[in-house]
Amino acid sequence: MMNAIFKGVFVHRYRDAIAEIRAICIEEIGVWMKMYSDAFLNDSYLKYVGWTMHDKQGEVRLKCLTALQGLYYNRELNSKLELFTSRFKDRIVSMTLDKEYDVAVQAIKLLTLVLQSSDEVLTAEDCENVYHLVYSAHRPVAVAAGEFLYKKLFSCREPEDDGILKRRGRLSPNANLVKTLVFFFLESELHEHAAYLVDSMWDCATELLKDWECMNSLLLDDPLNGEE
Repeated sequence: MMNAIFKGVFVHRYRDAIAEIRAICIEEIGVWMKMYSDAFLNDSYLKYVGWTMHDKQGEVRLKCLTALQGLYYNRELNSKLELFTSRFKDRIVSMTLDKEYDVAVQAIKLLTLVLQSSDEVLTAEDCENVYHLVYSAHRPVAVAAGEFLYKKLFSCREPEDDGILKRRGRLSPNANLVKTLVFFFLESELHEHAAYLVDSMWDCATELLKDWECMNSLLLDDPLNGEE
């Protein structure tokens, strides 16, 4: 009966002339894949979401991304999404530049979840395409990109022992992170845009960006051997 409903209703309506109906179809198939992953979470059904990411209406593209976020958020489902990710990853990356800002924001958030599910899926070029969006004039896009940058560059730290955590100034765990952030900014070569970078990461990296003691030590101390 489920199969009959899918073939008799969904397969026809996901291409409906009315965008609202197409959006409802994609939203619901996302629910089915979460609730009945054994039956629906495979490429026979996922491909419909992938194809619909090219829809002309932003509201429909948005539903595709939010449906996928619900799936990628559940780590247990990641193995079933590998083929879909490799097949449609390029489309998701391109959607970070979508003309609809809401779609662009959700595309970046989806890539952040993909990043957390597997660090090897996104190439350096894929990540670069998201990194530069921290300088976007549209703040929600910049903030989403800032969180992606933080997760990629700063969240994969090795567990630190208590002794290291208690160090302060240039010896604190944040010292290398501050340097990494500065190098990222210098490589961007957008020297008028420091405020954009800081603002984009303010919500997700507040502790790092407010570690004044560490920053003062880095600025005031003499450089170590081999340091610029």
